Amino acid sequence: MRAPFLNLLLMASCAAASFAQAQTQGQAIAPAPQTAAISPDAIKQREQELEAARARQKAAEEAQAKLKAEIATLGQDRTQLNQQLIDTAANVRTVEAKIDEAEARLKTLNGREQQARSSLDSRRADIVEVLAALQRAGRRTPPALLVRPEDALQSLRTAMLLGAVVPELRGRAETIASELGELVALRKSIASERDQLAADRDKIRSDQTRLTALVDERQRQQASREKDLDAENSRAITLSKQVGDLQGLIAKMEQDLQSAAKAAEKAAEAAKQAEAKAAAAAASAKPGPAVFKDRSRTSPAILFASAKGLLPLPVNGNKIRDFGGSDGVGGVQKGISLATKPGSQVTTPCDGWVVYAGPFRSYGQLLILNAGGGYHVLIAGMERISVNIGQFVLTGEPVATMGSTSQVASILATNASQPVLYVEFRKDGTPIDPGPWWAANEGEKVRG
Repeated sequence: MRAPFLNLLLMASCAAASFAQAQTQGQAIAPAPQTAAISPDAIKQREQELEAARARQKAAEEAQAKLKAEIATLGQDRTQLNQQLIDTAANVRTVEAKIDEAEARLKTLNGREQQARSSLDSRRADIVEVLAALQRAGRRTPPALLVRPEDALQSLRTAMLLGAVVPELRGRAETIASELGELVALRKSIASERDQLAADRDKIRSDQTRLTALVDERQRQQASREKDLDAENSRAITLSKQVGDLQGLIAKMEQDLQSAAKAAEKAAEAAKQAEAKAAAAAASAKPGPAVFKDRSRTSPAILFASAKGLLPLPVNGNKIRDFGGSDGVGGVQKGISLATKPGSQVTTPCDGWVVYAGPFRSYGQLLILNAGGGYHVLIAGMERISVNIGQFVLTGEPVATMGSTSQVASILATNASQPVLYVEFRKDGTPIDPGPWWAANEGEKVRG
């Protein structure tokens, strides 16, 4: 009875000793390909694959048509459209964060798996010694067999029951079993993380498709309200080339450009109205996030100065430079810089009117919002902006997407190959520290 159990341990130990090597060398040598006629079964299989591809394409087209019809219906109700825009953008940013976290966990798990493989590989001498002892104790030479780590672990557990027969080997078997058990658990965790990551990527593709349709509908409505939109945008780009700094750009836009001037005028009027409301409600509690729930509003929910501690950061990423720090060329940073993933969704941190949207000097694509009360919010470094001058946008509304590389000048970016979003707050033309405005739960790692 001893020999079969000892053979199991021998096979399991062989697997443990050669497992790492088998992963890199492959477990079998594939025969050389041969040229042969395509069999009827192969032709049938290809036809089935083609039919399946056609079915998937048809399903995608039907889903797209249904989505367009749904968005068109939503477009008739501005409040619902705004709600869907903000909710879908929030979903995209949430899934972006989940994907980042899953990728980080996978990186850690892969590192631990490699360590487990290396540990087993380094124990070859010990395993060979155990094998030699077991081979002498057995009645016949065990077969050479490669098995999965799960099989090796089960064999070890079975063989360890023979501790009374071979007590001197029990300790070594326990150590090998522990390492194999860890490897099995790690591989299961990695498979689970990869499945979840694939599901999240499918979801974000679906959400991004929906978000694109929503943005297109929003811009279609905006274009119908602004008949001379293209001419206004062209004139804005021309004006931007005539000024040398951001303050000059803001002043030029709000003075010379019709839609930007209207936006500035509305911002001033809204600020006066908000000040009157704030004075009447001075004795009430400090405003909270609930003030932004009204999606039908056409002016800021509260005074920008009263929004401290309430505003979300506009993108998922890591803060690499803060206000007041070095800008890398001997100057002082006038805003914050956030390193992001390629294609990340950018949303508005506050309510406001768009007074500029387009390229500007070393900032790449630049978006300027008039938040009222003399406050302006500048967001730069995106690859594509999806709003137009004169639009009123709500907190959390999607306004742009990041590219695959840095669009901001090198003085604002730590790594030129990584997308970087630059955010600056200004009060009466002077840059101010945006720190007090960010929501307390945001921290260095933006959650969205």
